[in-house]
Formats: sequence, C-alpha cells, structure tokens
Amino acid sequence: MVLCLALVGINGMVIYRGGNIQEFQLNLIRTLPTQFWINIFTASLKIVSLLMLVKLSIPVLHRGIDQVCNYAKKIDQIKANDESIEAFFRVLKRIIAHTLWISSAILCAKFLYLPEVFPKYIYVVLKIYITISVGLLIVKAVATIVDTLDALSLKYSSSNNLLSLYERLRHLIPLFKKCLEYVLYVGIVNLVVPEIEPIAWISSYTPTIVQIIGVFFISNVLVEVVYFILDEFYLKTTDVNDSQQQKRLTLIPLMRSFAKYFVYFTAGVTILKLIGIDPAPILAGAGIVGIAVGLGAQNLINDVVCGFLILFENYYLVGDYVEVGKLEERNIEGVVEAIELRTTHVRHPDGQLQIIRNGDIGSIINYSKQYIYARVELSVSYDSNLDHVYRVVEKVGQQLKADEQDILEPTRVAGIEHFGENHLLLLTLTKVKPGKHLHIQRLLRKILKDAFNQEEIEICGFSKN
Repeated sequence: MVLCLALVGINGMVIYRGGNIQEFQLNLIRTLPTQFWINIFTASLKIVSLLMLVKLSIPVLHRGIDQVCNYAKKIDQIKANDESIEAFFRVLKRIIAHTLWISSAILCAKFLYLPEVFPKYIYVVLKIYITISVGLLIVKAVATIVDTLDALSLKYSSSNNLLSLYERLRHLIPLFKKCLEYVLYVGIVNLVVPEIEPIAWISSYTPTIVQIIGVFFISNVLVEVVYFILDEFYLKTTDVNDSQQQKRLTLIPLMRSFAKYFVYFTAGVTILKLIGIDPAPILAGAGIVGIAVGLGAQNLINDVVCGFLILFENYYLVGDYVEVGKLEERNIEGVVEAIELRTTHVRHPDGQLQIIRNGDIGSIINYSKQYIYARVELSVSYDSNLDHVYRVVEKVGQQLKADEQDILEPTRVAGIEHFGENHLLLLTLTKVKPGKHLHIQRLLRKILKDAFNQEEIEICGFSKN
C-alpha cells in the first residue's frame, strides 16, 4: 500500500512537470540493477510462502487445542470449571494466532531488507503483546484452578472436616479471583511499561498498588472471619437458655457492625500510610470536626446513648413483643426485629415495619418478660347464671392448657369488669408464655363461643382489650 501511494505520488509529479509517465517508468526500471529484482522476487516468494504456512497452520493448531480442551474437561469429571477451562483455551488460541502473525511480520521485514528500525519496533510490539497475553493466560489459568478447587472442596466437604470452614467463606471466592486478577494486571503493567520510555516512571508505583489490593482483600477476609467466629462460637452454643440466646441474637448485629467498621478503619489508615500520607493530622482534624458536628447533633448522640442503655440495661431484646413511645402518645407496638445504635425496628401485628428513634422510645411495656396474661373480655346477659358461666370458662381453660404448651396456668374469670345497660362484661385471664398472648386470645375466643353455644349461654358480644 505504501509503495502504491509512493508510485501514485511520483507519477503525479511527472504529469505535473509535463513528462511521459511510460518513458519515465522504463528509464527508472533500466536504472535498477538486476540483483534488486532478484531480491524482490525472492523476498516476495518467501513472504507468500510464510504467510500461506501461517494461514494453513493456525486451523490445525486450533483443532489440536480444542481436543486438549475437551480432554481437560473430561479428565477431572467436574462440570463447575468447564466454563473457565473453555475461556483459558479460547485465550490460548487467540494468543497463538496473533503471535504467529506478528512474528511473520518481523520475518517479512527482514526478507525485504527494510531498515532495522522497522523490525526493532515490531519486535517491541511482539514482546509487549506476548507479555500481556501470557499475563491474561495466567489469569485464566488461575481462575480455572480456583474453580476446580472450589468444586472439589464442595464435593468433599462435611461438617466434620476443615472444608466446612471453606464452605462458610466460599462467597469470598469471586472477590479473591478479582483481586488476584488485578494483581496480575499490575504485574503485566510492571513488565510492559519499562519498554515504553515516556511512561516508564509508572512502574515505581506498582508495588504500592499491589499492597493496597492485598490490604483490601485481607480486610474483607478478616470481616468474614469475625462473622464466622461470632456465629459459630458465640451464637451457636447449646449451653444457654432462651433468654441468653435471645440476648445474643440482639448483640450479634451490634458486634458485627463494630468489627466491620474497626477493620475497615484500620485498612483505611494502612492504605494512607502505603501511599505516603500521614493519617495523624487527618484523624486529628476529623476529631475536631466530630466535636463540632456533635455539638450540633445532640439528637444523634441522644439516640446512640439510649441505644446503649437499652442493650445493656436489657429493657427489651430482638423477638420481644413491646409497646413503646411517649406515655401520652404511645402508638408503637409489635415484635422487635432489630436494635441499632440509632433506631429500633418494631414489626406491628398487622405487618407494617415501625422504625422509632431510640431517643423517642420513652416508656416501655415489654410483654415478653417471664409471663403475660392473655386478657379476654366477654359479655353475657343479666339473666345468665354466673356460677354456670364461671364453670364453663374454667373447664374450657383446663382443656386449653392441656392442648397448648404456651399456657402456663389455665384460664380463670377475674370477675365482673363492667355493668352495661343490657349486659355484664366479664374479664378472663390466662397466664401464658411471653409474646404468646395474642395467639391465645384469638384461640380462646373461638373455643368460648363454641362452648357457650353448646351450653345455651346467651352471648351479648365479645370485646377486645
């Protein structure tokens, strides 16, 4: 293409000067020695033969690589790593093809006796390409090895060996592969950049980048190890009662948060030191800013302090049924789902999630301490035989206690709660386990209605407290 463009340019100059193109070209050909044309013909023959050889050999090499790929997938009998094996050999085929073509370009330049600068720069390009390609090939090979080990670990893991720990931390494998891939990329850059003088200074920063990637990965591993230790050795112990287990369920999220923030804070300080920044002035400035912000964030501080008091005074735990809020406007009730530093999450019996600031908790009614009474009010007419009514209620209570394990004492009639215009309001109490009162109330109302219908006791209506 370059020669054709040069020829067009020369012919254009000849035409511009008014010369004869045919005569000019014939004179030019006569001035060239015979050896030149022999060299051109020989070089062309060599180039065509070389390119044809490369063109024909690449499909054969690809077929051989495909056979090796299929053999590699069959020999380990693991399906999980087939995709990574295919990716490895796909990259290998592309690298071999490109390397052959670039090497052919270098040989072609030598066949044509071009100036040494052309083969030199093509050789530099080939060296850079091979370095990058081998690095990518190593990345794919590492991914294949990791996927294979992952599949083998899952295949032979059980609760009785150390591989169970690997299964617990298995979700870190994608992060490990990604970090290792970045480290290999940095290594490739460190090998390639020195070949390019204008940007050779970048290679001096590659060790720091590798260290930062290592700190990032190790910090994530430490967080997961702390989570594992908390779950295995603090939460899953069997020699604790229900109350202690419930308290541990409450403290686990808080301990996880503290551990995560501590590890990430330490990792951030370490990274600042690696890049040559002294973290002490930054931390001192952050402390001053924190004091200034704290003076204007008294509600935030109040919420955090109240959260600590709730946890350490054991006012309520995750799973407790509570009613909280200011005494004059108490409207938050339900099961505690989470206790955070600033807020408490309460799930209402109707299903909605209520989030209240710890500083606004106010007075607390905890229905989950030791026991609670399931209160059921029922209305009977003034003509009813109260002794008979009491006996029916007590009989129902005895039967209900035998059927339900959550009942601590059978149902009893506390007495007449209210004199209505056309009915008497009776109050019944059933001592039940904490948090079970709503279920027992609903169940008791149904059984009482069936029993009253059977005993022909007139029911004026049920009311719910």
